[in-house]
Amino acid sequence: MDSLCKDHFLQRQYRKVDGGVLWSRNERNLDCTVTFQTHSILQRFMLHFEMLQLDCNDHLYVYDGAHATAPPKADLSCRNTKQQVGALFTRSNFVTLKYVTDNWGTDANGFKLVVTAVKDPKHGCKEFRCKQREFCVSADLTCDGVDHCADGSDEDTDALCPENGGGGAGGLWMAGAASGGALAVIATALAVCYYCRRRAPSRRTHLHLQQMACSNGAGTVSKPAGGESPAAGGTRLPGNWALPAGPRGYNAARPGRLRARAQR
Repeated sequence: MDSLCKDHFLQRQYRKVDGGVLWSRNERNLDCTVTFQTHSILQRFMLHFEMLQLDCNDHLYVYDGAHATAPPKADLSCRNTKQQVGALFTRSNFVTLKYVTDNWGTDANGFKLVVTAVKDPKHGCKEFRCKQREFCVSADLTCDGVDHCADGSDEDTDALCPENGGGGAGGLWMAGAASGGALAVIATALAVCYYCRRRAPSRRTHLHLQQMACSNGAGTVSKPAGGESPAAGGTRLPGNWALPAGPRGYNAARPGRLRARAQR
């Protein structure tokens, strides 16, 4: 509580909250005033104690408004217990707390107060609805280990947060791990597909060049029908010497032209 009451300009500002927990344990010589405001004018505050054990000279005043001027809604001291106080509701969307202590106390003295902005469901509820009281609270307050609804429904480990036993971090961690694993699998599959597509054209080109190198450009000529010699239809000599390449490829020379050239 003392950390909220440092003497600077933030002390005089209204703090807009969906919910929070105020701790105080054996804090001495305090005269601290802090004001909270809801985010919407349709909301109001619910306050309930998880621990309340004040010294008889210490007082916690609760005001239904933005200032500690009017008579307090509650004046809590050693005579009050959390069971007796129960849940406190404001009529406005402000609540002001004033905590005054003396210079004596023990480690057993203090309180733990849960402050929650709630909205009546008749105004529309797009967030989380408490079961018993049916108030609407922010969905960010579910599964965070704090009973903001004062009935335990926002920390329901069976229906709402089974993964983590009531804490929000475990469920978020599991969801993040699953999402990360799925992204890793997709990235691996894409990388394999890209590698295979890059390799396929290279292998086909290498095979084609190897076949051309072995043949050296010479064609293979099948034996003509009727028992004719292969020279009548083609040649088996290496193509680069016997069959010089023309503009349309390799063509077999005619026997008549070869003899005419020899006689010259």
